[in-house]
Amino acid sequence: MGLDRYDILADRLNAEPAIFKGCSSSELGVIVGVAAFVWLPVSLVLAGLMGAVTMGFGLAGVGVVATVVVTATLFQRLKRNRPDGYYQQRFVIWLHDKGLRPSKLVRRTGSWDIGRTSALPR
Repeated sequence: MGLDRYDILADRLNAEPAIFKGCSSSELGVIVGVAAFVWLPVSLVLAGLMGAVTMGFGLAGVGVVATVVVTATLFQRLKRNRPDGYYQQRFVIWLHDKGLRPSKLVRRTGSWDIGRTSALPR
């Protein structure tokens, strides 16, 4: 292995690589976790009402897979031709607009100046 090879190595990447429909592994992990948190109790209750509790696990599995595909497709559309971290910043701005969390992003419009009103003495 010489230095003239142009291999893409994981330690040289600026962002996590997309592994499924434009989502990184950490994004998919969050999607799967939230989907399982929602689908598992819902499907177990529905299957229990029908008298087959064990079918709830299968229903939860189908629900989680469907949720991952749909959510990853939505993220793919949201992230298209946008910089890394775009939707995280949009989410922070949305939380700020709703008054749920203060934003550390600069959201001022208008002209900027350096704050001086007169020239400095020499």
